[in-house]
Amino acid sequence: MALWGNKDLVYDDGTVAVNFSTKKVVGTGATFNTAGISTGNVITVGSGATFGYAVITAIDSASTLSIDGTSGFVPGITTVAAGAVYAISEEPAFGINQYVAPEAKAAADATKTAPDGYTKLHTSSVFGVDTDEAQAIGSGTTATVAQKQYSPAHAGWVGVTTYVDMHGNLRVKTETLVAMGKDSSGSGGIQNDADSSILADDTQFPDSI
Repeated sequence: MALWGNKDLVYDDGTVAVNFSTKKVVGTGATFNTAGISTGNVITVGSGATFGYAVITAIDSASTLSIDGTSGFVPGITTVAAGAVYAISEEPAFGINQYVAPEAKAAADATKTAPDGYTKLHTSSVFGVDTDEAQAIGSGTTATVAQKQYSPAHAGWVGVTTYVDMHGNLRVKTETLVAMGKDSSGSGGIQNDADSSILADDTQFPDSI
């Protein structure tokens, strides 16, 4: 089981249900066993991680996956009914222990304590940032000040934490969890940019500016 890969999006066909008792993800309109999914991949359930996430431990059949547990799901829910959208990525599994709801790019959680000690709209997410995205958002000529706040030190798997400080200002902290970039021949780096899935990150990391 690899600790991570380079695919921002592995698979997201159809919809799923999640049985918390059996720790099974049951797909409708999905063919998990031929989709290139591997154990250790991260599944995000619900647009904006509405329901949460888990690490895949087995590909049981074309329609069923096993997950490591349900601790990454929103507290209080005990099942995810059929019809939920989802996406699977090769982001590092260790990131879900550091960041709240990977890819939850729109949902601010006012119950989380911000780094300055104030409880104001704290979000934490993991993004697959390819070389083009990193260069575009780091551009000194075309990127806006607001966009530059999200500029990572390096392309790859990037953890992003945002919060509103005591003065009402948005603060953004980025951490490169795994540095990845294209080589001189254009190979390598984050692949399968997830523009059309629930993991779509182009709001913060557009391909070009």
